[in-house]
Amino acid sequence: MGIFDRFKSNKAAQDKARDMSDAAERKANEKTGNKYESQVDSAQQKLHERLGMDEDRPEKP
Repeated sequence: MGIFDRFKSNKAAQDKARDMSDAAERKANEKTGNKYESQVDSAQQKLHERLGMDEDRPEKP
């Protein structure tokens, strides 16, 4: 079993990674004045897909 397989089956690790990803998104948007908000969001979604974290992602209001 590879490291990504273990990551995909570890809910606590996924929650922590999601929290860190959200913090990075907020910081990037803060630093750029939300100028690149859509690109940052798109990159975050692609990261979540690649790591297998997109299944239970809550929708943004």
